[in-house]
Amino acid sequence: MAFGVNKTPEYLRMNPMGLVPTIDDDGFVLSESMAINLYLAKKHKSALYPADAKSEALAWQWSLWETDRLDRQIVDYQRHASQLPANERKPEVAEKAWGECSAAFDVLEDTLKKKKWLAGSDFSIADLNVASALYRALTVDLSKWPHVKAWLAACWERPAAKQARAMREGK
Repeated sequence: MAFGVNKTPEYLRMNPMGLVPTIDDDGFVLSESMAINLYLAKKHKSALYPADAKSEALAWQWSLWETDRLDRQIVDYQRHASQLPANERKPEVAEKAWGECSAAFDVLEDTLKKKKWLAGSDFSIADLNVASALYRALTVDLSKWPHVKAWLAACWERPAAKQARAMREGK
């Protein structure tokens, strides 16, 4: 987006919102990272995609839950707590966003007290989607939520996650 490719007529024909990511899979155009991850995992019969209907439903549930309960909230919190220039920060926005993040972390903590992964007995697309969206939480004090902290660390310790993080951070 920094280079403006997402605002070109070609890109806007694929994704009129001009947002990333968007993929073109042999003429099938799809946007939204969670949808792309779910689609690719299922299409390629990845071990990350749950084999049974209940685990599949949980993968969808947690992916949708994250986009509603944590995605914008953690972005707003970090921007207004530390990332924006001090004169552009709005403490009330950071406080409200943190309250919403805390409530969501409470839900995640309660779930992870009972099981290691979100949708089945193994790391799955649900964990990948939620943990990748919580990249920003890697710099947040999660000591109040020890199960979330351990789960997030385990997700980001996976070799593919380390590689993605290194690419994202320019290492």
